[in-house]
Amino acid sequence: IGLYNPGKIIDPPKMDDGALFRFAPPTAPKPYKRIPLTPVLDWSAWNVQADPVTEVTTAPGTGGDVTGGFAKAVEMCNNNGHCRKFDAGTMCPSYRVTRDEQHLTRGRANTLRLAVSGQLGPDAFTSEAMHDTMDLCVGCKGCKRDCPTGVDMAKMKVEFLDHYKRRHGHTLKDRLVAHLPGYARTASQFAWLLNLRNTLPGAAWLGEKLLGFSAKRSLPAWRSDTFWRSHDKALFTSQADTIAAAQAGRKTAVLFVDTFNGTFESENALAAARVLHAAGYVLHTVEKAGDHHCCGRTYLATGMVDEAKARAGALIDALLPLAQAGIAIVGLEPSCLLTLRDEALVMGLGEKAVTVSKQALLFEEFLAREAKAGRFAPSLQPAGQPILLHGHCHQKAFGAVPPILEVLRLIPEAKPELIESSCCGMAGSFGYEASHYEVSMQMAEAALLPAVRKSPDAIVVADGTSCRHQIADGAQREAVHVARLLDRLLT
Repeated sequence: IGLYNPGKIIDPPKMDDGALFRFAPPTAPKPYKRIPLTPVLDWSAWNVQADPVTEVTTAPGTGGDVTGGFAKAVEMCNNNGHCRKFDAGTMCPSYRVTRDEQHLTRGRANTLRLAVSGQLGPDAFTSEAMHDTMDLCVGCKGCKRDCPTGVDMAKMKVEFLDHYKRRHGHTLKDRLVAHLPGYARTASQFAWLLNLRNTLPGAAWLGEKLLGFSAKRSLPAWRSDTFWRSHDKALFTSQADTIAAAQAGRKTAVLFVDTFNGTFESENALAAARVLHAAGYVLHTVEKAGDHHCCGRTYLATGMVDEAKARAGALIDALLPLAQAGIAIVGLEPSCLLTLRDEALVMGLGEKAVTVSKQALLFEEFLAREAKAGRFAPSLQPAGQPILLHGHCHQKAFGAVPPILEVLRLIPEAKPELIESSCCGMAGSFGYEASHYEVSMQMAEAALLPAVRKSPDAIVVADGTSCRHQIADGAQREAVHVARLLDRLLT
């Protein structure tokens, strides 16, 4: 008597008891409900109702979700566990190094679902516990591509961070990262002074204590010869002349130079311009008085969506006449250019954002497209060395790695080898932070850095700014943007 767990083994609930369901119906003792939430991004595409028989969905925004579709997007996670794989793909880099369900796409989705349904308390969505769960998400967008149900955790983290930071405030480190595009022009005039952080004894240690940037990590070197101060004006034409050239049937392109390549690695932007100019393209680049245009990526990464919207909106306004003329917008930094094809479309910027997104291409995507059409046939000399390629996470998420390989194969005798790796671990500012340094290096050591060390004579190609920095810090090797390699090999 009293053995064998009475009341459960011999008196189980009925199999169709609504209380057993993850999304308990209204008739259940504790029905599933969502806490009202005003999202900062547009999730209306998920806020629909689907007919279970015909699978026809209603119009966006008609699904009755009090979170505007955010909760429904979170609920797309069906616990299939594909994010726990280790064999291929990108998802999920933080789980691969921690082996902790909390730091997994599924774990984060489940925690978000419990929070927005009120099962963890009324303020759980912006709690410190939720921040701990989202903290190691590097925003790689691997789940956007690899997850069978399309859970986009990177975008969900942007949504979460904005709400979390509104409640808890932004740190000085957040502000330094977010506003980098705004002060970069001025800061670059004092490059020698700011670069003392990497060379002056004790400066890195002090920086970690005050700002939270790891003393074990070098910071990008400032330089006074930014792209906007040093580029050859002869390589570019005015907006009006570029549009006129496009209307006349000539080859044209717009080079979108981002903050990172324009400020810290201007040689990449200059190389891209020379390659396009040598191929006969009429080239334009967007600038504005006293500053440069920015996609808003740094603001998104720190939970400042309103500021990101303002920056992205200004860039889109500048690009719109060119996009309407059918001119390709060519970008160098994957995370910046692809913002135009992803987050910019859910910021409420309207049809103009859609128009620009349809013309936005990465440098290698544009060259691969033009080569197939017979419009890009550069005269190149052999590289004379093996070529290793590391794909940026966002390139992988948007299927933009094959075009790099196609472009590299235009080099005579080249047989580029793709490094099978997940995230490099830098992920923008993530790997620079003291609290993330160890995890960042574990991600890099999982596949990327060993592959680089294994081929000491190879040219390493990496189009991501932070990827190149990780390779330099972790393997003491220079990685180059594909634009620089092509420029170097032009005959």
